[in-house]
Amino acid sequence: MPQPKIIAYLKPACGWSQGVRAIMHKYNLEYEDRDIINDVAQQQEMIEKSGQMLSPCVEVNGNMLADVSGDEVELYLLSQGLVNQSESEANAPTNVPCAHEM
Repeated sequence: MPQPKIIAYLKPACGWSQGVRAIMHKYNLEYEDRDIINDVAQQQEMIEKSGQMLSPCVEVNGNMLADVSGDEVELYLLSQGLVNQSESEANAPTNVPCAHEM
């Protein structure tokens, strides 16, 4: 199965962002991890592509998934046939907010 091209616009330390990273690890997917906190250009690119300011945003083969959890990314990947179901556990919670949002 060919690897999808994935660009993930993430925060360095955030529950939602860690959930997206956990799904990438669970399925052994290569992806670009773009820091939207420490790199204003990456944040601006995310806003332009997604049309909104909330993160994480994950672009998969040119399709933008805006303001998503790791669970939502996994469901998208499975529904599009980009990955096969895995019985492996994610290495972090996949649907947990950032600490300041709890």
